[in-house]
Amino acid sequence: MSTYTNLLKQRLNESGTLFGLWLSLGSADVAEAVAHAGFDWLCIDMEHSPNDSRDVVAQLRAIAAAHLPTEPIVRVPAHEGWLVKRVLDAGARTLMFPNVESAQEAAHVVRLTQYPSADAREGLRGAAGAVRAAAYGIRRDYVGSANAQISTIVQIESEQALANVDAIAATPGVDCLFIGPADLAASLGHLGDTKHPDVQAAITKIIDTAKHAGIASGIFALDVASARLYAQAGVKVIALSADVGWLLKATRQALQEARA
Repeated sequence: MSTYTNLLKQRLNESGTLFGLWLSLGSADVAEAVAHAGFDWLCIDMEHSPNDSRDVVAQLRAIAAAHLPTEPIVRVPAHEGWLVKRVLDAGARTLMFPNVESAQEAAHVVRLTQYPSADAREGLRGAAGAVRAAAYGIRRDYVGSANAQISTIVQIESEQALANVDAIAATPGVDCLFIGPADLAASLGHLGDTKHPDVQAAITKIIDTAKHAGIASGIFALDVASARLYAQAGVKVIALSADVGWLLKATRQALQEARA
């Protein structure tokens, strides 16, 4: 198995659900530990967590140290070319972009992940040889093969994005529509209430749109019960909450049991 092959991108077109976990603590030790648990993917979050470029590199290395087919996803905090370039040069192959609201924005973030080439002439990624992704220059074929291994996930988390979801799903290069339930609920006027019928209807619409477009859908599940329901609904990429959530759940439960 080539270490340069994006297994998550391959598996998006296969049967079965891909379960992952949000890495919110900014810790390489936590990333390495949970990588040993056997998740299909782990998301290094740069949007709502204290992760900078060096933290991303450390966690990419930590996940790779488990020697399991766990694919790292990096959620960048913005649609900025310089930031996307750094994350890709660090070795990430799957990027998640928050709050994509139109087909134009979707096409732009795809372009940010691609080197200019015969197949992607409008690619905006700058080329550099001596980067971690190219084994620091040892892998000379990297720039010629990288585009095919990049996977782009866009988040649908606003009323505007919901209105444009069909066009976003049809954008070439978009591999997955990932639902952000909390922000989606807030945008629809139901802050803190992801179970509201309007929000649930929106989630169903996004899942159905992804199916119709022939791409994957994804979502953040707060608990295992919700994750099972989403899997039954056909959601392909499901986050089983976050590292900090499970840490608090386990420690609080242990403390309550000890005090009982």
